[in-house]
Amino acid sequence: MGRIRILSDNVANKIAAGEVVERPASVVKELLENALDADAAEVRIDAENAGRRLIRVQDDGCGMLRDDALLAFERHATSKLSDVKDLLAIATLGFRGEALPSIASVSRLVLETRASEEQTGTAVEIAGGKLLRCDEIARPVGTAISVRDLFFNVPARKKFLRSDQTELAHIGSLITHYSLGHCNKRFELYHDGRELLSVTPVSTLRERAFQVFGAEIIEGLIDLGPRSFELPLPPPYVPPNARAALGEQPRPEPAQFVLEGLISGPHVQKLNRNSIFVFVNGRLIRDKVLLHAIQAAYHNLMPPGYYPFALLFLNCDPGEVDVNVHPSKTEVRFRHSSVVHDFVRDAIREFLMMSRPVSSMPLPSSPVIRAEQQIAHVQRAADLPFSEFTATMDLVTAEPELVEMTSPVATEAPEVTITAPLRPFAFEEKPIPEVRPASRRIPETHGALDQLPAGWDRADTFAAVPDLRSLGQLQDSFIVAAGRDGLWIIDQHVAHERILFEQVLRQRAAGNVEIQQLLMPLVLQLTPAQQFEFARIGDELNAHGFEAEPFGQRTIAIKAAPAAVGPSDIESIVVEILEIAESELRSASLDEIRRGVCATIACRAAIKVNTRLEPKKVEWLLRSLAACEYPMTCPHGRPIALRYSMKDILKSFHRI
Repeated sequence: MGRIRILSDNVANKIAAGEVVERPASVVKELLENALDADAAEVRIDAENAGRRLIRVQDDGCGMLRDDALLAFERHATSKLSDVKDLLAIATLGFRGEALPSIASVSRLVLETRASEEQTGTAVEIAGGKLLRCDEIARPVGTAISVRDLFFNVPARKKFLRSDQTELAHIGSLITHYSLGHCNKRFELYHDGRELLSVTPVSTLRERAFQVFGAEIIEGLIDLGPRSFELPLPPPYVPPNARAALGEQPRPEPAQFVLEGLISGPHVQKLNRNSIFVFVNGRLIRDKVLLHAIQAAYHNLMPPGYYPFALLFLNCDPGEVDVNVHPSKTEVRFRHSSVVHDFVRDAIREFLMMSRPVSSMPLPSSPVIRAEQQIAHVQRAADLPFSEFTATMDLVTAEPELVEMTSPVATEAPEVTITAPLRPFAFEEKPIPEVRPASRRIPETHGALDQLPAGWDRADTFAAVPDLRSLGQLQDSFIVAAGRDGLWIIDQHVAHERILFEQVLRQRAAGNVEIQQLLMPLVLQLTPAQQFEFARIGDELNAHGFEAEPFGQRTIAIKAAPAAVGPSDIESIVVEILEIAESELRSASLDEIRRGVCATIACRAAIKVNTRLEPKKVEWLLRSLAACEYPMTCPHGRPIALRYSMKDILKSFHRI
């Protein structure tokens, strides 16, 4: 007898379950995606014992016919594909036909469904992959699937589940994330009969972000309006011997990409990527190409190791993206990945350049907020990564102790304690705040404040810099200025650094860098690593005004340097450039290397702290800063200015 044999359906389904069903949140994900594919307007999820005992997903979608309800539990049975060509343009969240049979093989499952074409519904019960019953029932149009005793027949898998708090947090994170991608639908989550989340349909993404994240988060976000890009496609290939007979073939329509969403300014700095949410054609994904594009858009605008908040939606023709690259459908592959990367990077960066958001002065929290923040180990569901979204990525682990907590006193305990009521999912129905707050009338008892000019409470951007009036210096390091919307404090060093950085970039692009010849060449001894890096970027150094050449074994001679650099800083600048971390430099593009060299030159040549400036020098600095393309941060990502708005001043003095 041969050694090779065909596995039974039961074994095959359990193997598939190992790929698809990792934890209770995996079950919720598959059932939730099926509900959305069924065009449901309302989805309710009930869980008991964090999904171990029960997961029930109900929707008001199209439902299934009796025959389809039975066929749905066959492996690779799906209504979403009919031909191999359909794999090249998948427009639904689910498509493999593996979810239901995989879940049913490791649980006790009951499916209740009814399609509008039938007068009665169907109930199908399966335990451990075995069909127990199929009955006719009365129920409304839609589908309800109950999954009980998950992994009851696979105890080895069950013991790898985490605590109830952790598993519930993963479920809540998943649902809140999908609610962001489907603003026109209602989502409800109940655990042990207690409501944890309820978001109603809204018309805009900002309203849904308010429901999920709250007013404090969305105040710092700016709307990235629809940005489109068309990728021309080549005409279809026709063999030379057939061209005469077929004639000129029509050129296909160009592939269009549309990007929109909400992004934060560089002053919002997160310690990890958990606040970056990317949807491609409505599918929540973790894609290396898009994550790198977002990070590249903030290059030189944010310190290394920090990340922005981003809620982005990229829509394109389904044929331009392959979603069939991972069992959990959380990764995609673009047909033209480099083009998509550059489009997303440039769209975000250009929008940041145009909007020029300014950092606000941090204000102390109210006593109520501070008291809430003292609750240790409480996590926002939206901050916790769903492990299936990060399992194959080198982003963050799925363990809660390694995820950014909302509580400042969070410890490294291995589990997360969630207090009742579960605040991360409890949202109150309240009006959505305006992006720009409406003017408020100051009470008459406040005297002269009634005569404040119109627009006193508007949120200014760096467009207000030309109108700033200098009040002097603070500790010979910071410029204090009065503006239309309050008080500004400007770091003179980083402001000058930004001015010089853009100046050096322009000179480098135009090829007219001003240089200074040294009376005596400066000879530098290099380490082996530095010698290797000099061989790689020596031409780039020379293009920035350095005239450096090899001078013996592991030695270089510098004969000239940029005019803006002081003679005492030449050696330190060259060494700093050559000592860039090897991993960073080798993965950096030529443009990133160029910007890094310019940033180093600008930093060394800029005005230092503890330097007294004449009034004319201060005025020049403010005018030059206003003329910068991006005056918000220095090349290393530090904020240039903080604004203490008039609204915040009045609040602090209890005037409003």
